[in-house]
Formats: sequence, structure tokens, C-alpha cells
Amino acid sequence: MKFNRILLSATLIVVALVVQVSVLARLQLPGAVPDLVLLTVVGLALVYGPVSGSLIGFAAGLLADLAPPADHAAGRYALVLCVIGYLVGLARPENGRLTSATGPMAVVVAAAIGSTLLYAGVGALVGDTAARHVGLGSLLFTAAVYDLLLAPFTVPLIMALARRAENDPLADAGGGNGTDVASGWLSSGTGLRIGTQRGGLRVKTARNRAARAGRIKGVKRL
Repeated sequence: MKFNRILLSATLIVVALVVQVSVLARLQLPGAVPDLVLLTVVGLALVYGPVSGSLIGFAAGLLADLAPPADHAAGRYALVLCVIGYLVGLARPENGRLTSATGPMAVVVAAAIGSTLLYAGVGALVGDTAARHVGLGSLLFTAAVYDLLLAPFTVPLIMALARRAENDPLADAGGGNGTDVASGWLSSGTGLRIGTQRGGLRVKTARNRAARAGRIKGVKRL
């Protein structure tokens, strides 16, 4: 991995873990806890691909395993996020562009459900039956809902930061003939096409200037 990837990923993961442990975990919401670390891994994996996504997921999960008040075996969540990071990275489009929010939203829901199932499955292998007492169905539903509600405020920002850290031209507004992975999410979700609007305004301004210059020349000739 490149140094800028490592630095950005480490910074985002640490911030996400601190916010999750100190804020989200204390909200006492019914069912699951909003997983900001998972959303950070999803956003980075959608930009960096499966290999980097799996490495980032393993590191993020290991930090979550060691951070208090963790009460499970170290390496359990690291394995889960490693698998999730790899699978989410496979969903990264080859051209790095997404034109709608449907794809990322489906990825977030699948990651939330998949991570909960994997975590419960690994727990069952090591004798942890806490998910049975809480109710696996309730955990799956609340995890998907919470992460889906939190995703629009986090995943696009993480993806945009990852693009800029890579010095990727797709991070610029407009992104050529399409939208980049972050602006595609935002524009499709709001119905606004920011890059297209800017291009239209520039063309309109240029036409107005050309028409004004033509009128001025005509007056001078007279």
C-alpha cells in the first residue's frame, strides 16, 4: 500500500473508532450499535479495491478488538472486517465511477448484514452465544437500519478523501464525462447534477460573452 493510503486509512479508522466507542456506543439504542468503523472500511474499500480493503479491514477490526470495552476474543472482528473489506472491494467499478446511489446503499446494507452474521458465526464457533440471547433477527434489522442512516453522512466523504489522497483526477468536480464515486452518490441522492450544472453555466457564460463582443464590434464598424 502507498504511504498516503496508510496514513489516511489509519487516521480515519482511529477517528471512527474513537467516535464509535465514546459516542455511538453510549446512545443505548435498541438492538445493534451504529458501526462507524465498518462504514469507514466500506468507503475505503470502494475506492482502493479488494486487496487494500481486506488489509484495512483487518487493521480496523484488530483495533476494535483491542479497544476497551471489548469483551470478545482478539482477532474476531479483525477476521470479519477483513472478509467484508475484500468483498466490498470487489464491488468497486473498474472505471471508479458510480452514477447512482443504489449501488453504494446496497453495499452498505449487505456489509451491515454480512458483518453481523459473520460475527455471530465466529462467536458460535468459539462458544459465544450472546447473539442468541439478544435475538439475531433484531440485530440484523437494526444494524442495517442504523448503518444505512449513517452512511450518507460518512461514506461519500470518506470516498472523496481517499480519491484526493490518491491524486486521482476523478476527484475533481465534473470528473470528465461522468461523476466520481462520491459525487455520484450525492448527486443521485439529491437529484442534482453538480458537474453538469457547472459545465452548462460555463457554456452559457461563454456564449453571452461572444454575443456581447459581436455587438460591440458591430457598433464600432458603424
